[in-house]
Amino acid sequence: MESSEAKFTNTSAKLLPQERNGVYADPIKISSSQIRYCLYARKSSEDDERQALSIDSQVKEMVDLAQAEGILVTDIRRESHSAKSSGTRPVFNELTNDIRNGMFDGILTWAPDRMSRNAGDLGMLVDLMDNGHLREIKTHGQTLSNSPNDKFLLMILCSQAKLENDNRGVNVKRGQRSKCEIGFRPNMAPLGYLNDYYSGKGQKKIFQDTERAPIIKQMFEKAAYENYSGRKIYDWLKDETTLRSRSGKTLNLSVIYRMLNNSYYCGMFEFPVGSGKWYKGGYEPIVSRELFDAVQKKMVVAPKSKPGTKSFDFTRIFKCGSCGSGITAQERIKSLKNGSLKSYIYYHCTQFKDFDCDEPYTREENLIEQLSELLKQVPVPEILSKPMLKPELDKFMLIHRTMQGQSQNGDGTETDFDLTGFIHYIFQEGTKEQKRELIGCINATICIKEKKVYTEITTISI
Repeated sequence: MESSEAKFTNTSAKLLPQERNGVYADPIKISSSQIRYCLYARKSSEDDERQALSIDSQVKEMVDLAQAEGILVTDIRRESHSAKSSGTRPVFNELTNDIRNGMFDGILTWAPDRMSRNAGDLGMLVDLMDNGHLREIKTHGQTLSNSPNDKFLLMILCSQAKLENDNRGVNVKRGQRSKCEIGFRPNMAPLGYLNDYYSGKGQKKIFQDTERAPIIKQMFEKAAYENYSGRKIYDWLKDETTLRSRSGKTLNLSVIYRMLNNSYYCGMFEFPVGSGKWYKGGYEPIVSRELFDAVQKKMVVAPKSKPGTKSFDFTRIFKCGSCGSGITAQERIKSLKNGSLKSYIYYHCTQFKDFDCDEPYTREENLIEQLSELLKQVPVPEILSKPMLKPELDKFMLIHRTMQGQSQNGDGTETDFDLTGFIHYIFQEGTKEQKRELIGCINATICIKEKKVYTEITTISI
Protein backbone atom coordinates (compact mmCIF):
# COMPACT_ATOMS: atom_id res chain seq x y z
CA MET A 1 0.00 0.00 0.00
CA GLU A 2 1.34 3.41 -0.96
CA SER A 3 2.27 5.66 1.98
CA SER A 4 0.46 8.94 2.51
CA GLU A 5 3.66 10.90 1.92
CA ALA A 6 4.37 9.16 -1.38
CA LYS A 7 0.75 9.61 -2.35
CA PHE A 8 1.03 13.28 -1.46
CA THR A 9 4.22 13.64 -3.50
CA ASN A 10 2.44 12.44 -6.64
CA THR A 11 -0.42 14.96 -6.33
CA SER A 12 0.39 17.31 -9.20
CA ALA A 13 -2.29 19.89 -8.41
CA LYS A 14 -1.17 20.79 -4.91
CA LEU A 15 2.44 19.66 -4.43
CA LEU A 16 5.59 21.05 -5.94
CA PRO A 17 8.22 18.35 -5.18
CA GLN A 18 11.72 19.34 -4.18
CA GLU A 19 14.05 19.96 -7.09
CA ARG A 20 16.76 17.67 -5.63
CA ASN A 21 14.35 14.75 -6.07
CA GLY A 22 14.49 15.26 -9.83
CA VAL A 23 10.87 16.52 -10.18
CA TYR A 24 10.09 20.07 -11.26
CA ALA A 25 6.92 22.07 -10.82
CA ASP A 26 4.91 23.73 -13.54
CA PRO A 27 4.97 27.41 -12.48
CA ILE A 28 1.80 28.10 -14.46
CA LYS A 29 -0.23 26.05 -11.96
CA ILE A 30 0.86 28.18 -8.97
CA SER A 31 -1.19 31.25 -8.17
CA SER A 32 0.76 34.31 -7.04
CA SER A 33 -1.50 34.57 -3.98
CA GLN A 34 -1.16 30.92 -3.00
CA ILE A 35 1.07 30.29 0.02
CA ARG A 36 4.01 27.99 -0.65
CA TYR A 37 4.55 25.89 2.45
CA CYS A 38 7.60 23.98 3.64
CA LEU A 39 6.79 21.07 5.93
CA TYR A 40 9.22 21.13 8.89
CA ALA A 41 9.46 18.09 11.18
CA ARG A 42 11.83 17.95 14.16
CA LYS A 43 12.56 15.46 16.92
CA SER A 44 15.21 15.57 19.62
CA SER A 45 16.62 12.52 21.38
CA GLU A 46 16.66 14.38 24.71
CA ASP A 47 14.48 13.37 27.64
CA ASP A 48 12.16 16.35 27.30
CA GLU A 49 10.94 15.18 23.89
CA ARG A 50 10.49 11.46 24.44
CA GLN A 51 6.73 11.91 24.28
CA ALA A 52 6.80 13.92 21.02
CA LEU A 53 5.76 12.27 17.76
CA SER A 54 8.54 10.76 15.68
CA ILE A 55 9.64 12.63 12.57
CA ASP A 56 7.92 10.14 10.27
CA SER A 57 4.70 10.42 12.30
CA GLN A 58 4.81 14.21 12.13
CA VAL A 59 5.32 14.11 8.36
CA LYS A 60 2.45 11.63 7.89
CA GLU A 61 0.02 13.68 10.00
CA MET A 62 0.84 16.95 8.24
CA VAL A 63 0.77 15.37 4.77
CA ASP A 64 -2.73 14.11 5.54
CA LEU A 65 -3.71 17.60 6.73
CA ALA A 66 -2.28 19.19 3.57
CA GLN A 67 -4.23 16.78 1.35
CA ALA A 68 -7.44 17.38 3.28
CA GLU A 69 -7.18 21.18 3.13
CA GLY A 70 -5.57 21.52 -0.31
CA ILE A 71 -2.37 23.10 0.97
CA LEU A 72 0.54 23.62 -1.43
CA VAL A 73 3.69 22.06 0.06
CA THR A 74 6.83 22.57 -2.00
CA ASP A 75 9.38 20.90 0.24
CA ILE A 76 9.77 18.71 3.31
CA ARG A 77 12.58 19.34 5.79
CA ARG A 78 13.47 16.91 8.58
CA GLU A 79 15.82 17.51 11.50
CA SER A 80 16.98 15.60 14.58
CA HIS A 81 18.23 18.35 16.86
CA SER A 82 17.37 20.04 20.14
CA ALA A 83 15.69 23.46 19.92
CA LYS A 84 16.76 24.63 23.39
CA SER A 85 19.53 26.91 22.07
CA SER A 86 19.14 29.47 19.31
CA GLY A 87 21.01 29.29 16.03
CA THR A 88 22.23 25.70 16.51
CA ARG A 89 19.91 23.85 14.09
CA PRO A 90 21.38 23.74 10.56
CA VAL A 91 18.16 22.65 8.82
CA PHE A 92 16.06 25.29 10.59
CA ASN A 93 18.65 27.96 9.76
CA GLU A 94 18.56 26.88 6.11
CA LEU A 95 14.75 27.05 6.15
CA THR A 96 14.67 30.62 7.53
CA ASN A 97 17.23 31.70 4.92
CA ASP A 98 15.12 30.17 2.15
CA ILE A 99 12.03 32.00 3.47
CA ARG A 100 13.99 35.25 3.53
CA ASN A 101 15.04 34.63 -0.09
CA GLY A 102 11.44 34.05 -1.21
CA MET A 103 11.51 30.29 -1.74
CA PHE A 104 8.68 29.71 0.79
CA ASP A 105 6.22 31.97 2.56
CA GLY A 106 4.57 29.46 4.87
CA ILE A 107 5.58 26.76 7.37
CA LEU A 108 3.59 23.59 8.00
CA THR A 109 4.57 21.85 11.25
CA TRP A 110 3.04 19.60 13.90
CA ALA A 111 3.21 22.13 16.76
CA PRO A 112 4.84 25.53 17.45
CA ASP A 113 7.42 23.96 19.79
CA ARG A 114 8.79 21.98 16.79
CA MET A 115 10.08 25.32 15.48
CA SER A 116 11.28 27.02 18.65
CA ARG A 117 11.90 26.40 22.32
CA ASN A 118 14.10 29.46 22.77
CA ALA A 119 13.74 33.22 22.50
CA GLY A 120 16.31 33.65 19.71
CA ASP A 121 14.62 31.44 17.10
CA LEU A 122 11.20 32.73 18.13
CA GLY A 123 12.36 36.29 17.50
CA MET A 124 13.62 35.24 14.07
CA LEU A 125 10.20 33.83 13.11
CA VAL A 126 8.38 36.95 14.28
CA ASP A 127 10.88 39.12 12.41
CA LEU A 128 10.23 37.17 9.20
CA MET A 129 6.52 37.84 9.66
CA ASP A 130 7.06 41.54 10.41
CA ASN A 131 9.06 41.92 7.17
CA GLY A 132 6.45 40.11 5.09
CA HIS A 133 8.62 37.09 4.25
CA LEU A 134 6.59 34.60 6.31
CA ARG A 135 2.85 34.84 5.67
CA GLU A 136 1.54 31.90 7.70
CA ILE A 137 2.45 29.11 10.12
CA LYS A 138 0.04 26.18 10.15
CA THR A 139 -0.06 23.43 12.78
CA HIS A 140 -2.37 20.47 13.29
CA GLY A 141 -4.68 22.56 15.46
CA GLN A 142 -4.39 26.19 14.40
CA THR A 143 -3.31 28.66 11.75
CA LEU A 144 -1.13 31.62 12.72
CA SER A 145 -1.11 34.39 10.14
CA ASN A 146 0.84 37.63 9.95
CA SER A 147 -1.52 39.55 12.21
CA PRO A 148 -0.87 41.13 15.62
CA ASN A 149 -3.10 38.68 17.50
CA ASP A 150 -1.69 35.59 15.78
CA LYS A 151 1.92 36.72 16.29
CA PHE A 152 1.15 37.36 19.96
CA LEU A 153 -0.34 33.87 20.23
CA LEU A 154 2.75 32.39 18.51
CA MET A 155 5.01 34.09 21.05
CA ILE A 156 2.87 32.77 23.92
CA LEU A 157 2.94 29.18 22.61
CA CYS A 158 6.70 29.15 21.99
CA SER A 159 7.39 30.96 25.26
CA GLN A 160 5.36 28.29 27.03
CA ALA A 161 7.65 25.65 25.49
CA LYS A 162 10.67 27.60 26.74
CA LEU A 163 9.13 27.84 30.20
CA GLU A 164 8.68 24.07 30.24
CA ASN A 165 12.37 23.64 29.39
CA ASP A 166 13.47 26.06 32.10
CA ASN A 167 11.24 24.43 34.71
CA ARG A 168 12.48 21.02 33.69
CA GLY A 169 16.06 22.14 34.35
CA VAL A 170 15.06 23.40 37.81
CA ASN A 171 13.28 20.12 38.52
CA VAL A 172 16.31 18.09 37.44
CA LYS A 173 18.59 20.03 39.82
CA ARG A 174 16.07 19.64 42.63
CA GLY A 175 15.96 15.91 41.98
CA GLN A 176 19.76 15.73 42.02
CA ARG A 177 19.89 17.53 45.38
CA SER A 178 17.30 15.16 46.80
CA LYS A 179 19.31 12.17 45.66
CA CYS A 180 22.48 13.61 47.21
CA GLU A 181 20.70 14.22 50.50
CA ILE A 182 19.80 10.55 50.81
CA GLY A 183 23.44 9.66 50.14
CA PHE A 184 23.71 8.79 46.44
CA ARG A 185 25.61 10.80 43.82
CA PRO A 186 23.52 11.37 40.67
CA ASN A 187 26.00 9.91 38.17
CA MET A 188 27.96 6.72 37.60
CA ALA A 189 29.71 5.40 40.67
CA PRO A 190 33.53 5.16 40.50
CA LEU A 191 35.44 1.95 39.90
CA GLY A 192 34.86 -0.42 42.81
CA TYR A 193 31.10 0.21 42.97
CA LEU A 194 28.15 -0.95 40.89
CA ASN A 195 25.07 1.06 39.99
CA ASP A 196 21.62 -0.43 40.47
CA TYR A 197 19.84 -0.35 37.09
CA TYR A 198 16.87 -2.53 38.01
CA SER A 199 15.08 -0.83 40.91
CA GLY A 200 12.37 1.74 40.30
CA LYS A 201 13.01 5.44 39.86
CA GLY A 202 14.12 7.02 43.13
CA GLN A 203 14.95 3.61 44.60
CA LYS A 204 18.24 2.85 42.86
CA LYS A 205 21.22 2.25 45.16
CA ILE A 206 24.99 1.73 44.97
CA PHE A 207 26.66 -1.59 45.78
CA GLN A 208 30.28 -2.60 46.25
CA ASP A 209 31.90 -4.52 43.42
CA THR A 210 32.95 -7.69 45.26
CA GLU A 211 35.83 -8.32 42.81
CA ARG A 212 37.33 -4.83 42.59
CA ALA A 213 36.59 -3.36 46.05
CA PRO A 214 39.10 -5.53 48.02
CA ILE A 215 41.91 -4.67 45.58
CA ILE A 216 41.12 -0.96 45.82
CA LYS A 217 41.25 -1.18 49.60
CA GLN A 218 44.69 -2.78 49.30
CA MET A 219 45.76 0.16 47.11
CA PHE A 220 44.99 2.58 49.94
CA GLU A 221 46.68 0.36 52.53
CA LYS A 222 49.87 0.09 50.49
CA ALA A 223 49.97 3.85 49.96
CA ALA A 224 49.34 4.59 53.66
CA TYR A 225 51.28 1.86 55.47
CA GLU A 226 53.86 0.51 53.00
CA ASN A 227 54.90 3.84 51.43
CA TYR A 228 53.96 2.74 47.94
CA SER A 229 54.25 5.52 45.37
CA GLY A 230 51.73 5.89 42.56
CA ARG A 231 54.18 4.29 40.14
CA LYS A 232 54.78 1.35 42.47
CA ILE A 233 51.01 0.85 42.88
CA TYR A 234 50.70 0.97 39.08
CA ASP A 235 53.28 -1.81 38.70
CA TRP A 236 51.64 -3.85 41.47
CA LEU A 237 48.16 -3.56 39.94
CA LYS A 238 49.40 -4.47 36.49
CA ASP A 239 51.60 -7.42 37.47
CA GLU A 240 49.97 -8.91 40.58
CA THR A 241 46.24 -8.15 40.46
CA THR A 242 43.27 -8.50 38.13
CA LEU A 243 42.04 -4.92 38.64
CA ARG A 244 41.17 -3.39 35.30
CA SER A 245 38.89 -0.61 34.10
CA ARG A 246 35.29 -1.31 33.09
CA SER A 247 36.49 -1.58 29.49
CA GLY A 248 39.12 -4.15 30.49
CA LYS A 249 42.16 -1.86 30.19
CA THR A 250 45.06 -1.45 32.61
CA LEU A 251 44.62 1.59 34.86
CA ASN A 252 47.03 4.38 33.96
CA LEU A 253 48.96 6.38 36.51
CA SER A 254 46.70 9.44 36.46
CA VAL A 255 43.62 7.28 37.16
CA ILE A 256 45.38 5.70 40.15
CA TYR A 257 46.17 9.11 41.64
CA ARG A 258 42.59 10.28 41.10
CA MET A 259 41.29 7.17 42.88
CA LEU A 260 43.60 7.73 45.85
CA ASN A 261 42.30 11.32 46.07
CA ASN A 262 38.63 10.38 45.67
CA SER A 263 36.77 10.78 48.98
CA TYR A 264 33.87 8.75 47.54
CA TYR A 265 35.71 5.61 48.69
CA CYS A 266 35.50 6.70 52.35
CA GLY A 267 31.81 7.58 52.18
CA MET A 268 31.91 11.32 51.37
CA PHE A 269 31.34 13.08 48.05
CA GLU A 270 31.07 16.65 46.71
CA PHE A 271 28.35 17.52 44.22
CA PRO A 272 28.68 19.34 41.97
CA VAL A 273 32.48 19.05 42.04
CA GLY A 274 33.98 22.35 43.14
CA SER A 275 30.73 23.61 44.69
CA GLY A 276 31.86 23.06 48.28
CA LYS A 277 28.66 21.07 49.01
CA TRP A 278 29.55 17.78 50.67
CA TYR A 279 27.24 14.85 51.39
CA LYS A 280 27.55 11.68 53.42
CA GLY A 281 27.18 8.58 51.28
CA GLY A 282 24.31 6.16 51.81
CA TYR A 283 26.45 3.26 50.55
CA GLU A 284 29.09 1.10 52.25
CA PRO A 285 32.57 2.75 52.13
CA ILE A 286 35.46 0.72 50.79
CA VAL A 287 38.00 2.38 53.13
CA SER A 288 37.69 4.09 56.49
CA ARG A 289 38.01 7.84 56.93
CA GLU A 290 41.23 7.30 58.93
CA LEU A 291 42.81 5.26 56.13
CA PHE A 292 41.80 7.83 53.52
CA ASP A 293 43.28 10.69 55.57
CA ALA A 294 46.50 8.74 56.06
CA VAL A 295 46.83 8.36 52.28
CA GLN A 296 46.28 12.09 51.77
CA LYS A 297 49.11 12.88 54.19
CA LYS A 298 51.43 10.50 52.36
CA MET A 299 50.59 12.10 49.04
CA VAL A 300 51.39 15.66 50.16
CA VAL A 301 54.50 16.88 48.36
CA ALA A 302 56.54 20.01 48.83
CA PRO A 303 55.29 22.86 46.65
CA LYS A 304 57.10 23.08 43.36
CA SER A 305 58.80 26.22 42.21
CA LYS A 306 56.80 28.45 39.95
CA PRO A 307 56.95 27.68 36.23
CA GLY A 308 59.88 29.39 34.62
CA THR A 309 62.07 29.70 37.76
CA LYS A 310 64.33 26.92 36.43
CA SER A 311 64.89 26.90 32.72
CA PHE A 312 66.83 24.28 30.80
CA ASP A 313 68.43 24.98 27.44
CA PHE A 314 67.48 21.86 25.50
CA THR A 315 64.03 20.72 26.67
CA ARG A 316 61.29 20.20 24.05
CA ILE A 317 63.91 19.69 21.35
CA PHE A 318 64.69 15.97 21.47
CA LYS A 319 62.58 12.83 21.14
CA CYS A 320 63.17 9.57 22.97
CA GLY A 321 64.48 7.03 20.47
CA SER A 322 63.05 4.15 22.47
CA CYS A 323 59.38 5.09 22.95
CA GLY A 324 58.86 8.36 21.06
CA SER A 325 58.10 10.47 24.15
CA GLY A 326 59.55 13.92 24.72
CA ILE A 327 62.78 14.62 26.60
CA THR A 328 62.82 16.66 29.81
CA ALA A 329 65.58 17.68 32.21
CA GLN A 330 66.32 17.93 35.88
CA GLU A 331 69.09 19.37 38.01
CA ARG A 332 70.94 17.39 40.66
CA ILE A 333 73.21 18.88 43.27
CA LYS A 334 76.08 16.66 44.45
CA SER A 335 78.41 17.18 47.37
CA LEU A 336 82.10 16.92 46.53
CA LYS A 337 84.82 15.58 48.84
CA ASN A 338 86.14 19.07 49.51
CA GLY A 339 82.73 20.08 50.88
CA SER A 340 81.63 22.15 47.89
CA LEU A 341 78.50 21.57 45.82
CA LYS A 342 78.32 21.00 42.09
CA SER A 343 75.29 21.13 39.83
CA TYR A 344 74.68 18.55 37.12
CA ILE A 345 71.89 18.67 34.53
CA TYR A 346 70.51 15.38 33.20
CA TYR A 347 68.12 14.87 30.27
CA HIS A 348 65.76 11.91 30.28
CA CYS A 349 62.56 10.50 28.74
CA THR A 350 59.25 11.88 30.03
CA GLN A 351 57.75 8.35 29.68
CA PHE A 352 54.57 9.98 28.40
CA LYS A 353 53.96 7.24 25.83
CA ASP A 354 55.45 4.36 27.79
CA PHE A 355 55.59 4.24 31.60
CA ASP A 356 58.07 1.39 31.41
CA CYS A 357 60.58 3.12 29.15
CA ASP A 358 64.03 2.59 30.70
CA GLU A 359 66.00 5.04 28.57
CA PRO A 360 69.02 6.09 30.70
CA TYR A 361 69.75 9.66 31.81
CA THR A 362 72.22 11.70 29.74
CA ARG A 363 74.46 14.48 31.04
CA GLU A 364 74.12 17.88 29.38
CA GLU A 365 77.85 17.99 28.60
CA ASN A 366 77.52 14.74 26.66
CA LEU A 367 74.58 16.15 24.67
CA ILE A 368 76.47 19.32 23.77
CA GLU A 369 79.45 17.30 22.56
CA GLN A 370 77.30 15.16 20.28
CA LEU A 371 75.25 18.13 19.05
CA SER A 372 78.49 19.85 18.07
CA GLU A 373 79.37 16.87 15.87
CA LEU A 374 75.97 17.04 14.16
CA LEU A 375 76.28 20.80 13.60
CA LYS A 376 79.65 20.40 11.87
CA GLN A 377 77.72 18.75 9.02
CA VAL A 378 75.55 21.84 8.49
CA PRO A 379 76.66 24.18 5.65
CA VAL A 380 78.31 27.34 6.97
CA PRO A 381 75.95 29.71 5.04
CA GLU A 382 72.98 28.10 6.83
CA ILE A 383 74.45 29.10 10.21
CA LEU A 384 75.63 32.54 9.05
CA SER A 385 72.08 33.35 7.86
CA LYS A 386 70.50 33.09 11.32
CA PRO A 387 69.66 36.62 12.53
CA MET A 388 69.76 35.76 16.23
CA LEU A 389 73.34 34.49 15.89
CA LYS A 390 74.63 37.61 14.11
CA PRO A 391 75.59 39.61 17.27
CA GLU A 392 77.55 36.67 18.67
CA LEU A 393 79.12 36.03 15.27
CA ASP A 394 80.64 39.52 15.23
CA LYS A 395 82.01 39.09 18.77
CA PHE A 396 83.40 35.66 17.96
CA MET A 397 85.14 36.89 14.80
CA LEU A 398 86.75 39.75 16.70
CA ILE A 399 87.99 37.44 19.45
CA HIS A 400 89.18 34.87 16.91
CA ARG A 401 91.18 37.39 14.85
CA THR A 402 92.67 38.96 17.94
CA MET A 403 93.88 35.60 19.17
CA GLN A 404 95.24 34.74 15.72
CA GLY A 405 96.93 38.14 15.39
CA GLN A 406 94.99 38.91 12.17
CA SER A 407 93.79 42.25 10.91
CA GLN A 408 90.14 43.15 11.23
CA ASN A 409 89.61 43.34 7.49
CA GLY A 410 88.01 39.93 7.24
CA ASP A 411 84.41 39.81 6.16
CA GLY A 412 83.25 36.83 8.25
CA THR A 413 82.67 34.62 5.23
CA GLU A 414 83.05 30.88 5.22
CA THR A 415 86.60 31.16 3.83
CA ASP A 416 87.93 32.48 7.17
CA PHE A 417 85.24 31.07 9.47
CA ASP A 418 86.05 28.62 12.28
CA LEU A 419 82.78 26.66 12.43
CA THR A 420 83.87 24.34 15.24
CA GLY A 421 85.05 27.21 17.39
CA PHE A 422 81.84 29.19 16.80
CA ILE A 423 79.64 26.20 17.76
CA HIS A 424 81.52 25.76 21.06
CA TYR A 425 81.38 29.52 21.64
CA ILE A 426 77.56 29.62 21.30
CA PHE A 427 77.11 26.63 23.62
CA GLN A 428 79.33 28.29 26.24
CA GLU A 429 78.45 31.98 25.92
CA GLY A 430 75.18 32.15 24.00
CA THR A 431 71.69 32.63 25.40
CA LYS A 432 69.09 29.87 25.55
CA GLU A 433 67.39 31.30 22.44
CA GLN A 434 70.69 31.44 20.50
CA LYS A 435 71.51 27.84 21.40
CA ARG A 436 68.10 26.72 20.20
CA GLU A 437 68.43 28.64 16.94
CA LEU A 438 71.81 27.05 16.35
CA ILE A 439 70.38 23.57 16.93
CA GLY A 440 67.52 24.46 14.57
CA CYS A 441 70.06 24.56 11.73
CA ILE A 442 70.09 20.75 11.81
CA ASN A 443 66.59 20.76 10.22
CA ALA A 444 65.75 17.23 11.36
CA THR A 445 64.13 15.42 14.27
CA ILE A 446 66.81 14.83 16.91
CA CYS A 447 66.53 11.67 18.98
CA ILE A 448 68.31 10.27 22.03
CA LYS A 449 68.72 6.55 22.52
CA GLU A 450 71.14 4.81 24.85
CA LYS A 451 72.83 8.19 25.48
CA LYS A 452 73.48 8.65 21.77
CA VAL A 453 72.22 11.72 19.89
CA TYR A 454 71.16 11.16 16.31
CA THR A 455 68.80 12.34 13.62
CA GLU A 456 66.39 10.00 11.92
CA ILE A 457 69.01 9.40 9.21
CA THR A 458 72.48 9.68 10.79
CA THR A 459 73.77 8.30 14.10
CA ILE A 460 76.65 10.01 15.90
CA SER A 461 78.57 7.95 18.42
CA ILE A 462 81.26 9.48 20.63
